Amino acid sequence: MSRISTSFEKLKMEGRKALIPYITAGDPAPNVTVDLLHGLVAAGADIIELGVPFSDPMADGPVIQLACERALQHNTRLLDVLAMVAEFRTKDALTPIVLMGYLNPIEILGYERFADEAEKAGVDGVLTVDLPPEESDDFNRIMRAHGIDTIYLIAPTTEDERIKYICENGSGYLYYVSVKGVTGSASLNVQAVADKLAHIRKYTDIPLGVGFGIKDAESAKAVSVVADGVIVGSVLVNKIADLVKDHGQIAPQVSAIIKDMRTAMDS
Repeated sequence: MSRISTSFEKLKMEGRKALIPYITAGDPAPNVTVDLLHGLVAAGADIIELGVPFSDPMADGPVIQLACERALQHNTRLLDVLAMVAEFRTKDALTPIVLMGYLNPIEILGYERFADEAEKAGVDGVLTVDLPPEESDDFNRIMRAHGIDTIYLIAPTTEDERIKYICENGSGYLYYVSVKGVTGSASLNVQAVADKLAHIRKYTDIPLGVGFGIKDAESAKAVSVVADGVIVGSVLVNKIADLVKDHGQIAPQVSAIIKDMRTAMDS
């Protein structure tokens, strides 16, 4: 059983839901990331999505686009991100790490080499935003051979036939995009999310995480009632942006947001 599956099983037994923060690797500087990962875990994160900086993150709004720009100013490459995961693993062998990003850096490295390096580093899953599941047979096969889950997005507009296909080909968890638009772009309708998740569950028993639109402890708690996992990104990356000149405050202040969400979700 993968670290991701183990995490969800443990949470289910405890009657709790997964809290899954997203940060961009190398933002605002490479030496900040590993300490921040540990801070997130200490604050109550169950799984972490680590963004791989990319020059054209088309699914992301301005907040995460700027985070990628800050990371790329330090030439943060995919291999650098894997090195950060490996460093994190020297102190944390349990918390799942999911790389979230775009296909181009993986294509350049090559599927086989990427999967091999990711497995050695301790990566548990990959969410590649612009790789359609219909075109991912080779990718899935190679990732699975290295014990890496492949995670896919489902949107509010995804039709049933495609939902079924994604459910059959995804693993680890499925990422339901709760709003139409890019990250950080719209308000959250929890009832609409609940209705869609109930529909998706007709096709799968894979855990369902919900992201886009979760901005505070109240919205995290509301989503945790209907989802298996709560994914939060833009509010954390915004806080990092506020602290680009005070790196020492990034881990404690970002972790404080996660701690508040964890407390609300568990209450």
